[in-house]
Parts: sequence; structure tokens; C-alpha cells
Amino acid sequence: MQEKNLTVSEFFLLGFQGNHSLRIFLFCLFFLIYCGTIYGNLLIITLVSTSKKLQTPMYFFISQLAISDIIVITDIVPNLLHILLNNGATITFIDCITQLYFLCAPEVFECFLLTVMSYDRYVAICNPLRYSTIMTSGHCVILSIIGWLVGFSIVFIYIINIAKLIFCGTNIIDHVFCDMLPLLELSCSDTFMIHLEVFFVSIPFVFIPTAIIVVSYMCIILAVLRIPSSTGRQKAFSTCSSHLIVVSIFYWTMFSVYDLPNKEQSRVGNKLLSLLYTVFTPLINPIIYSLRNKDIREAIQETSHKCVVW
Repeated sequence: MQEKNLTVSEFFLLGFQGNHSLRIFLFCLFFLIYCGTIYGNLLIITLVSTSKKLQTPMYFFISQLAISDIIVITDIVPNLLHILLNNGATITFIDCITQLYFLCAPEVFECFLLTVMSYDRYVAICNPLRYSTIMTSGHCVILSIIGWLVGFSIVFIYIINIAKLIFCGTNIIDHVFCDMLPLLELSCSDTFMIHLEVFFVSIPFVFIPTAIIVVSYMCIILAVLRIPSSTGRQKAFSTCSSHLIVVSIFYWTMFSVYDLPNKEQSRVGNKLLSLLYTVFTPLINPIIYSLRNKDIREAIQETSHKCVVW
């Protein structure tokens, strides 16, 4: 038999196996989360694009984060809803690889973006006199474009290598979407080089950005503590607290899924952790920035008032 005939052409995603009532409940829950996430992130993008008060580097990066969140959750939830309705569903090999690509590329971009946002806060607090010359609108656009290009190009390299693997055994993926680790577990090929590539990619795009964020906030904290007035310290901390919360949630969920030993986690636990950073984090991000950011709240009120008057 030729090798190409051994490769499966489709996979079966189990999703959450359970009774009909549980699956209907989960369907309604994820549908509401999806609608709320799309609305919240589109609201952020619209406000940043139309409000003059939000025409700053920080809000531009927040709008880019909202775009990334929309891509990730749209890549996952519609197919998840289909899986819940049918108690599992088949997905072609090409669709599975495509879903993995549009999950990983925005995540790499988000690692880059969160690092740039921490640098933005560092310059704003530690070097405010040069902020307007360093973080110009042109520089922000260039950094954003670089982030998107790096995310989609780097991920494309190892996605191509995953697509070349041979899958000759079972085609059942006990997961809610085509994630990298469950997919590699099914391969009959030697996946050592794939794991090695992912490790080397994670150094410049995960571990180094994490280190930069930690160093940036150490400098920010030291600078804030030197501010004589408590009001000034509180105002300085408030400008970066939302970003720090988003960074903490993003990296905690990602490290929980990919860095903790999978054998120590139950299948259901691994699915829930995966949904934390693919479904719940895109929902939480606009809520955090809306509730903890005075400028965005005021922009929402102004927009609502204009709509009522009109």
C-alpha cells in the first residue's frame, strides 16, 4: 500500500460528550458568549476609529487586540456550536489545518502586541517627555503590520510541516477544536522536529516577550513608587492596570494548556483550559478595558447620547 493511502482525509472531533440537555445548554452558552464577544470587540474598534479622544497609541493597540480576538473566537466557536448540536462532527484534514493556522497566527500576533503595549506603557510612565516622538502614529501602524506579518508567516512554516505528517491510525480527536497537541498525538510520523520547531519559535515569540513585559513592569513600578503624591501614583497605576490584567489572563491560560504536562490533566480539564484562552479571553478583554478605562466609558456614553439625539 502506498504511503499516501494511509493518511486519513478527515477527523472526528468529539467535543463535549453528554446528554442532549447539557449540550443544548452549552450551545446556548457559547452562542451568547460569541455574540457578546463580537459585539464588545466591534464596539471597541468602532469607538477607537471614531472618537477623537481615543486617537492615541494605547487605544490603537487595543483595537488591534480586538481584531485578533474576533479572528480567534470566529475560528473556534461556529464549528464548536456545530459539534455540540451533533454530539461530535467530522472535519476535513484541510479544514482542520486551516483552523489550527487561524488559531495560532493571531495568538503569536497577540504575544507581540502585548509586548508592544507594555513598552508603550513603559515609555508613557518612565519617559513621558519623549513619548510623543517615540510612539508616533506611523510607528504604531508599522509595529502592528510587523506583528501581523510575523504571526501569519512564522506559523505558516510549521503548519506546512504539520500538513506533511502521516495520519494512519484513528481519526478521532478528543477535543473541541483542532489544536496542535491533540493533532500531533494522532500522527504516525516522527513529530520530534515539529516539537523542536515549536520550541524554537516559542523562544522569540513567547518567552522573550514575557521577559520584556516583566522587565517593563518592574521599571514602571519603580518609576511609580518614586512619584511623591499618592494621587499621582494611583493615576499612573490605573493607566496600565487593564493591560496587566489582560496579560496575566492570556499567559496564564496559554502556559496552562501548552507548558503543563498533559498527562496530569484530564481530557475535560484540557478542553476547558483551551476554551479559556480561545473563547472566554476574547470576551473578557473588551469588558476589562471598558470597565476599567474612563476614556472608553466616556466614549460609549457620548456615542450613546449622539444615537439618542439622532
